[in-house]
Amino acid sequence: MTTKGPSRKQVIIPMSSNNNSNFIKNLAIYVANINRQLRNAKSEVLVDYICSNPLGISVITSKVSQQSNIQIINQYVKNSSDINTLQVDEPHLSQLKSYLKIIGIPFFSYGNSQDCLTSSDVKVILKQNQIFNNVNLASKPRVIKVLPKLDISIVWIDIWDVQSSNKAKTLINRCFNVSRYIATI
Repeated sequence: MTTKGPSRKQVIIPMSSNNNSNFIKNLAIYVANINRQLRNAKSEVLVDYICSNPLGISVITSKVSQQSNIQIINQYVKNSSDINTLQVDEPHLSQLKSYLKIIGIPFFSYGNSQDCLTSSDVKVILKQNQIFNNVNLASKPRVIKVLPKLDISIVWIDIWDVQSSNKAKTLINRCFNVSRYIATI
């Protein structure tokens, strides 16, 4: 499932707090200049407003931005004389968290051993499976033992996803091996 989050009309540009405080001083001018550049590129997207957030700045647009629009906004921000371009990361659209349940992983990692499955073990398992290549975890995995007498666990993972839940949809009902066991998402 995907949780509700920010709009896809938001372009997030991560930057240092010094850059952020310098950039927000002339927001009205920046909005007008970015819109002029977007119009010159014959884009249907226009900037409604720019606001500060804990990671940098958020550029709120009239429609969902395409990669070409994001590059125009990025070029303008990086060419601004008020900021240090080395402290500005690549812009991206807002992302949401999707959560998934994985079943079929043994709770005790080595048979009769008392070493139970931990979140760091789950991270290693996920990195070893190619179906998780383009997946970024949003938080550490949570491991729950199903029943006291069973050696099976349920693992909950939060992943960064787009609003349409494309990453989660590609993982749902997929199976993968964990040593000799078959786990299902």
